[in-house]
Amino acid sequence: MTNQIYYASDIINGITLDVIVSEKGIREILINKKPESDTLTRATQVAPEEQSMKKIFRQLKEYFNRERREFELSLEIIGTDFQKKVWDELTKIPYGETISYGELAVRLGDKNKMRAVAAANGANPIPVIIPCHRVIGADGSLTGYGGGLDVKKKLLELEGRWTMDLFIPS
Repeated sequence: MTNQIYYASDIINGITLDVIVSEKGIREILINKKPESDTLTRATQVAPEEQSMKKIFRQLKEYFNRERREFELSLEIIGTDFQKKVWDELTKIPYGETISYGELAVRLGDKNKMRAVAAANGANPIPVIIPCHRVIGADGSLTGYGGGLDVKKKLLELEGRWTMDLFIPS
């Protein structure tokens, strides 16, 4: 049996979301980016209202409307064992809270792996649901985000976490 891949696009609160799913669950969420041509050649485009996408987009809309803090969706997480460990730890950061890359490395058991943790965070294929936007610089500053720093700021504002203390280095 082949693992059929589908994708759908929608704009929620001004943010373009492309969701790529398989029969096993969500594989990728692209924020303000178009899927790579390789993905498109293997995927069938469907509408966000299509049965395979309906629950996903409903929960994303609820999140962006501050009606949902956690997701109840199946994921097909593809990555190295280390990346999966980092991404699993990201899901433990509570809604509305942030941690630094260094803190994340310590949680994973090795403060010296901060750069590897940052690289895994940046490779997260399922942002928002795996909340990599909740990781910030040690000085409280916003650092890289695949969807752009403006989107990261919007997500943190949405969760009530973006305040002056996050962007004024001490």
